[in-house]
Amino acid sequence: MLLLSEIRELLSSEVYVGEEHLSETDIKFGCASDLMSDVLAFSRSGAVLLTGLVNVQTIQTAFIADISAVVFVRGKRPADDIISLAKEKRIPVLGTPYSMYEACGKLYAKGLTSTMEPAVSNGFQARI
Repeated sequence: MLLLSEIRELLSSEVYVGEEHLSETDIKFGCASDLMSDVLAFSRSGAVLLTGLVNVQTIQTAFIADISAVVFVRGKRPADDIISLAKEKRIPVLGTPYSMYEACGKLYAKGLTSTMEPAVSNGFQARI
């Protein structure tokens, strides 16, 4: 588990929404996808979502999936309508200059587990 403030520092993130909640928001899992259907299928409550999909649907999906925070990767910046919706839904939103691959690696190296980990340990095998 990591605090969102630790994730902000680790990913050199800019905070767009939720600055006041960074040091009190516990992140239990990591989830990374640009496919919101995968987020709904494989995420867990208490996760941080890393994505390059910067639109209001990302915030709506995060709200439905009970995602604790969203981090936009590759230096992407949310528009005003995304920021407004995230404030309304009380979802912290950050942005990192790192790629999704790099950001996930940094979080994994700090011990943040994937929302997919139980599926993997139960014999799930992805098709490649």
